[in-house]
Amino acid sequence: MVFKQLKKLSLIAIATLASLPMAGQDLLASQAPIDRKMKAVDSLMMQQLIMNEVWEAPAADLYSEWSNDYTHVPANLPDSFRIDLRDFCMPTTSRVITSNFGARWGRQHKGLDIKVYIGDTIRAAFSGKVRIVRYEPRGYGKYVVIRHPNGLETYYGHMSKQLVSENQEVRAGDVIGLGGNTGRSTGSHLHFETRLGGVALNPALMFDFRNQDVVADEWTFHRSTYNRESSQATRLRGTGGIYRGGDGLNYAEVPGSDRQQASANVRYHKVKRGETLSAIARKHHTSVKALCSLNRIKKNVKLRPGQILKYN
Repeated sequence: MVFKQLKKLSLIAIATLASLPMAGQDLLASQAPIDRKMKAVDSLMMQQLIMNEVWEAPAADLYSEWSNDYTHVPANLPDSFRIDLRDFCMPTTSRVITSNFGARWGRQHKGLDIKVYIGDTIRAAFSGKVRIVRYEPRGYGKYVVIRHPNGLETYYGHMSKQLVSENQEVRAGDVIGLGGNTGRSTGSHLHFETRLGGVALNPALMFDFRNQDVVADEWTFHRSTYNRESSQATRLRGTGGIYRGGDGLNYAEVPGSDRQQASANVRYHKVKRGETLSAIARKHHTSVKALCSLNRIKKNVKLRPGQILKYN
């Protein structure tokens, strides 16, 4: 009798012990959905914390406010400022620069003109936040301004269509618009600017469109050497002294470059409505053949009012 009771108790104990792992598994199974939800919450919180840290440095050292009202208000730049160029995307796959940064027709050209066609894809150069989406008929045309955590703001002008909205966060490589010919433009191209604290810097200091790359992992702005570095960047990564067409305007080298004197001797003619190559050639005592050679055009080219032609 005692033996039977002990056997019964043993069986109950074994059954109880055997059921514990299953109960534990049931508990884990019921807890799993909660854990997945907490993991998702933790992930979102972590992403937000990272984003907050990103926006606090180093761009916060340059900009005191966020505004969609003004395009740019130049501020006092520090004597030096390091700009992180990693995690970039070239704004266009085009390798053709048609106009350099610097002095052009008595005014400053604040960016690079890159040959694109209407409808070509334009992408964000770095991750950031869209500050301006606007249309300026006598200037940038349809354009977008993006502020980046590295301190830069990039401008994308003359687009045919904008595909982002103000205050939208974008990643490097996101499509932000399409190439166009809007605003003060006489041919389809992308006007690309890089500004630091609202001050326009030569994009060629950081971007190499010919090689579709940035110049290094980082670039440091130095107030004392900027002008010399900008001139050198134009020589190395600009048009190379050749106007390739595409924006209807000719470039002039930035002050201080070794080609400035040579470009000063070049003469230009702005085409008026109804003018022909023959009429322009007679006016400037040259030949149609010479005009075609200088401007790399054919004799039967259709001239546009406002088009710029070299004649010597």
